[in-house]
Amino acid sequence: MLGPFAGYIVAAYAATALVVGGLVAWLVTDGRKYTRALADLEARGIKRRSAA
Repeated sequence: MLGPFAGYIVAAYAATALVVGGLVAWLVTDGRKYTRALADLEARGIKRRSAA
């Protein structure tokens, strides 16, 4: 079905999936980190300037 380049095609898709998955995991963990940091600042009474 994929011909003689099947190994290359499958490896390229697998590498792309790993990279995209890694980026998604990094964004989720980074977002959680900054959400915790923002909650900590707000708990200490430090408010955002945009919150009027």
